Amino acid sequence: MRRRLAARARGTAIGLVLAQVAPPVPDRAHPVARFGSVMTSVEDVMWEDDRDAGVRYAAVGAAIGAVGGRLLGSTAAAVSVTTAGRQLREVATTVGAHLEAGDLEAARAALPSLVGRDPSTLDESGVAAAVVESVAENMVDAVYAPAVWALLGGAAGAGLYRALNTMDAMVGHRSDRYERFGWAAARADDLANLVPARLFALAVVALAPPERRAEAVRAVRDDAPAHPSPNAGVAEAAVAGALGLSLGGPLRYGDRAEDRPVLGRGDRPVPADIARAVRLAEHTELVLIGSLVLLGILGAPRRRRRR
Repeated sequence: MRRRLAARARGTAIGLVLAQVAPPVPDRAHPVARFGSVMTSVEDVMWEDDRDAGVRYAAVGAAIGAVGGRLLGSTAAAVSVTTAGRQLREVATTVGAHLEAGDLEAARAALPSLVGRDPSTLDESGVAAAVVESVAENMVDAVYAPAVWALLGGAAGAGLYRALNTMDAMVGHRSDRYERFGWAAARADDLANLVPARLFALAVVALAPPERRAEAVRAVRDDAPAHPSPNAGVAEAAVAGALGLSLGGPLRYGDRAEDRPVLGRGDRPVPADIARAVRLAEHTELVLIGSLVLLGILGAPRRRRRR
């Protein structure tokens, strides 16, 4: 078991590095996009306004994801196509560049690539806040969670997690159609992210400036529980505290308005804070890779010396 875990740790670390340096896979050919197309067809067949139907849908998708991950052939390969930290940070940087150039409309136009909220009424600070929150939340979804599940279950674990997360994005949101059918996918995604979100927050606290660490801990402990997501709140609160910002507050998803809890006690974000959040996210991924390499080294079998 120790050797298997060490091998998975090494494979996961290699996969994370490959995801950083390899050319991006075209959207049409990407395994995650293909999975989404398959699950759209599955939904057409299985949809009922019923939780039990949603449980069956989620079970089918989880099985497809696990098998698909296994078919990729190795933990490294599975991790490289189920993580997207580089893409996340590139889009965030693009939005930040538009804001820095004073082009609020271009920033608003690029924002839907990161978040689902309505950007049409957001000012510079609102767009910056949305980007910082998205970087924090999606570092869990796009990096930490697939890595943790790959460590636990190898290539199949990475595929399983990406399937759960993709199904949550497809049917896990609140609407008349998915209130009951999407319940299982949403809850499964919450459970799958429970540990990864806290590991990400721990890395953020460790990387925070010494004078900010206590505030990052306080924000996670006191502010995050009020967030509607048990995992996004933890990630966003940690980043808010580490960067000395205040996140959350009122936002709008189409016709639906939400008044999110305020996370952190600092100032509202400005465009320059996007680059700070991106750097912090990059460093947390390096911490993750380093931890996996160390685990892979410590768990490797030792050669016996010849007498």
